[in-house]
Amino acid sequence: MSFAAFRTSARRIGVVAPVARTPRTALRNPAFRSNAVLLGALGAATVGGVAFWIYTSNSDTAKEAGTAVKSGVQSAKAATNFTPTKEDYQKVYNRIAEIIESAADKNYDDGSYGPILLRLAWHSSGTYDKETNTGGSNYATMRFEPEAKHDANNGLHIARDLLEPVKKEFPWISYGDLWTLGGVAAIQELGGPKIPWRPGRIDGFAAQCTPDGRLPDASKGADHVRNIFYRMGFNDQEIVALIGAHALGRCHRDRSGFEGPWTFSRQLLLNEKWVWKKWDGPKQLEDKSTHSLMMLPTDYVLVQDKAFKKWVKAYAEDEQLWFKDFAAALSKLFELGVPESQFVTREPWIMKSTDE
Repeated sequence: MSFAAFRTSARRIGVVAPVARTPRTALRNPAFRSNAVLLGALGAATVGGVAFWIYTSNSDTAKEAGTAVKSGVQSAKAATNFTPTKEDYQKVYNRIAEIIESAADKNYDDGSYGPILLRLAWHSSGTYDKETNTGGSNYATMRFEPEAKHDANNGLHIARDLLEPVKKEFPWISYGDLWTLGGVAAIQELGGPKIPWRPGRIDGFAAQCTPDGRLPDASKGADHVRNIFYRMGFNDQEIVALIGAHALGRCHRDRSGFEGPWTFSRQLLLNEKWVWKKWDGPKQLEDKSTHSLMMLPTDYVLVQDKAFKKWVKAYAEDEQLWFKDFAAALSKLFELGVPESQFVTREPWIMKSTDE
């Protein structure tokens, strides 16, 4: 029985078992191998020390001083007199992968830090506004209190703290590159598709923090979902592809207000009925038979809206199509707000997973 299968059976009977050390391959989330089933289930439910100080200090002054160095590559030259290559970024990726796996030793959630690192990458990128060309992953402004304190970012200090040792080990990488590369590693190490990625983000000022309210509110309906994603430049097909990743991880009441794991089991997704949860928290759905799995209202709108539902059905019938479209949409998300001239390579890279 795989690690994920064990989690499934434990949840169905209401048992939380101790998490043992698990090989990385066993941590791969079956949500990616059956994410089309997730959509189908929705349908069924209708320069030396100074430079080092700049890039590792927690003070806002130091963080803002880092912006004087105009890109990850330039900062590397200033700090250590070398230009990082793809191989250097691969080393960063590998260190992040080790952190993702280490959650099994620390009894964190379901044995992986992958979902929270993906959430950090998502939320640091999803603030983009195409009309004003503000927000996005370019300035890593969640380092500063105005944005770090936004309701949608509750709990993400855990992910930022997890990546700080990596930043100290590789001080030449910008936070924007580090966080988005963490999202790439999360997807690939959990068994998802390859995500095209390239470096070039720079670290900005606190004054560049985005206003609260740019990230999705999971309690809202289809109009809200479209307003948020259209503002970033996505269409209906890309919206459905991106929301499909909600098969990973869980919600925490002390962070988002919602509670419970998203669906990941093929059998549950095919056979389960979904009902509104009766509790004192925000409105969410749960599986009717065990009341142990959850779905957000923003997930449920995918089968209530005809234009969304068309893509729900397409991805339910063709997993490889979802893989392709999800990878393209996530890569696009991670590059929002970054001028093309900043990227160190014209064509995105494909980073190797640790089992390759």
